[in-house]
Amino acid sequence: MTARYEEHPYDERFVHFVVLFNVDQDYFECHEVMEELWLEEGRNLLYQGLLQAAVGLHHWRNDNFSGAIKLFNQAQQKLVQYADVEMGLDMRQLRADVASSLTLLTSEADARPAFTPFEVVVVDDQLRILAKALAEIPLDIRLHPED
Repeated sequence: MTARYEEHPYDERFVHFVVLFNVDQDYFECHEVMEELWLEEGRNLLYQGLLQAAVGLHHWRNDNFSGAIKLFNQAQQKLVQYADVEMGLDMRQLRADVASSLTLLTSEADARPAFTPFEVVVVDDQLRILAKALAEIPLDIRLHPED
């Protein structure tokens, strides 16, 4: 699944990241898929920020609040430098969602805020179509296509 689509600018792993994030809410696998792309693409800071947002959600879901705060802060530092729309995603909304998550996680030191997931908002029709098509493939087949 690492082949690059010929007819559009989105690497299949990037599309898979979007599906894992929004449809499956499998933030650990988001990390696995995006880390491979991030390393291959020269440690692109946008990819790293997206990866860190996913890992922040993974930590939060698993009640690792300090890990979530750390990763959301790191994601925020990377994502702030990008335009409001990048790679077909609404970065302004993503930055707002990361900031809201940080507020929830840091508002009361003793609180254990309920896990509140968010999505990466897709604003590009082509990416939306690709993600919808990929989401129709069962997760276990998407993750292990060679089986």
